[in-house]
Order: sequence, then structure tokens, then C-alpha cells
Amino acid sequence: MKDLGDKSPVPKVPGAKILMVVSPYYRGVADMMQRGAEAVAEQAGATLDRIFVPGTFELPAAIAHASKANIYDGFVALGCVVRGETSHYDYVCGESARGLMNLSTFDGLAIGYGVLTVETLEQAEVRADPARGDKGGEATKAALAMVAIKRRFASAPK
Repeated sequence: MKDLGDKSPVPKVPGAKILMVVSPYYRGVADMMQRGAEAVAEQAGATLDRIFVPGTFELPAAIAHASKANIYDGFVALGCVVRGETSHYDYVCGESARGLMNLSTFDGLAIGYGVLTVETLEQAEVRADPARGDKGGEATKAALAMVAIKRRFASAPK
């Protein structure tokens, strides 16, 4: 695994309102990712709300529904999929990623992708732990960076 000490800076986006959408299927992993996301949002001066969905597959639909309310600047999708013995893993990983990317590119949503796709639960725990992989924090940084980019181009002179 690469050196996890090389972290990107926290974008400063004061007043940003972020919705964290969490799949708690692997509760311990989800809890660690949420702690990382909370810490980054606080450092950035952003407000962080959260909702829960049954599984990773439901992340894109929940974000699509929430985006229609026009109250959030960005979204953080947090989930974990551990490979099993069937092809279910491939469908959940691929379709949830595709759904989130479609929302980002076609609907212009600022989304941080925090879906762990791993072979073992131990791999997920290392990546989720704020003191080691901090993928919840990294996904939140990505969402905040995209919010900053959206703001920049929204205020650009024409």
C-alpha cells in the first residue's frame, strides 16, 4: 500500500453545506469514515449533515433525491463493499460508481467518492481509519474542492 502520510490540504470553503450519505452496512468502517469526514468539514468551516441508506447501491439515488432540494453545496458518499464469492460485488461497485459519476458530470453535483472496494474487511479498516487511510476525510476534501471549483466558475465573468 502506498505511503498514507502524503495527504492533500483541506480546502477552505467557509459556509459550505455538505450532505454526507452513509451506507452503514459495515458499521465499524462507516463510523471511522464518518469521523474522518467530520474532522475535515470542521477544518474547512463547512456544515455537515448526514443521512443513512441501506447499502452502497442506494448512495446515488439518495444524493439525486437530496440534490433536488437545492440546499446542499456538495455531497460525500461513504460506503464499503467487500468482495465475496459471487459477482454481486462487481455490480454494486460498478453501478454505484457509475451513478455517482453521472450525477457529478451530467447534473453538475460536487460529490466526494468515499466508497471502499476491498478484498477483506481488514483492508477496509485500514483505509477507513482516520489515523491511517482516512478515506472519509479524503472524500470530504474532494467534495469541498469540487464545491470551490463550482463557486469559482459560477462567479467568473462572462
